[in-house]
Amino acid sequence: MVDETKLNAFIGKMLGDLGGAFSVPMVRMGDKLGFYTALKEQPMTPKELAAKTKVAERYAREWLSHQAASGYLEYDAASGQFALPPEQAMVFADVDSPVYLQGAFDLAVAMIENQPKVEAAFRSGKGVGWGDQAPCLFCTVGRFFRPGYHNHLVGSWLPALDGVAAKLESGAKVADVGCGHGFSTIIMAKAFPKSIFVGYDFHPDSIAQARAHAERHGATANTKFEVATAADFPGKDLDLVTFFDCLHDMGDPVGAARHVRKTLKADGSWMIVEPAAGDRLEDNLNPVSRMFYAASTMICVPTSLDQPVGAAFGAQAGFGKLSSAITQGGFGKVRRATETPFNMILEARP
Repeated sequence: MVDETKLNAFIGKMLGDLGGAFSVPMVRMGDKLGFYTALKEQPMTPKELAAKTKVAERYAREWLSHQAASGYLEYDAASGQFALPPEQAMVFADVDSPVYLQGAFDLAVAMIENQPKVEAAFRSGKGVGWGDQAPCLFCTVGRFFRPGYHNHLVGSWLPALDGVAAKLESGAKVADVGCGHGFSTIIMAKAFPKSIFVGYDFHPDSIAQARAHAERHGATANTKFEVATAADFPGKDLDLVTFFDCLHDMGDPVGAARHVRKTLKADGSWMIVEPAAGDRLEDNLNPVSRMFYAASTMICVPTSLDQPVGAAFGAQAGFGKLSSAITQGGFGKVRRATETPFNMILEARP
């Protein structure tokens, strides 16, 4: 027998989920049309927003109404103005905020574009190559992860490693593997000008974008970017190797660990940044893991299954599985150095 109370509660949940799904194009348009940036400055009526951003007033009014109904904006009936509260501005308008989430809305669209290929992979059991996925995926992933790197990498993640920050200050050799568009590499290079950073990625177009970003941000003096995989990137006597949100995507994480071990100095360090996750499914039944499991299904697992070995760890691998792969690759010590609500930062030493 159907429990009407449970049914109504579930319908309420589904309405919330569908409202969120329907909001994806609305938020992305608000970003691209400059609505959030304008509203961050001051509350506005539809007419004022339309004039400020050079759009049609009727469209602006409907968009604003949706945002107010979603709780993204506040509406004052007396003045007819819509306001972007400072908390919402951190999510929608402040690109350097630790909770800036515009990249997540872009990522949702990339996953929808990936659906036909991943759906076919469900039936075949094969993978979908990183370079074969949605064309917008690569810049989207960079935009999604950048706020975390910008806010935590230099200030808390690197200092949590044993003696690494001091080495970087005096001058160290660093390989940033799976660097994508190079945001992590450039952030480190600008913070530690005496050190040398080389970013590696197996996707040539991402390396081209990383080089362009380095030029644009004045970070070419101590950085370079090369195409290479985690199993064959060049390097010897490195002080630090970094993997940002990519070890779980690799077909052979143990092989990657083995190669990293060969490139490090005897007292070198390997920093592995991974999505926050517990070791058991029951530890991961929460809103953050909900997003990561979806991304893992649509992006991470297909990417790994397209590579040799195809371990398919997934984005919610957890410390136990990751540390096992790292020690199998020849590392003697692995520890959880620090964490955020979205990431866990591991340090591996020979």
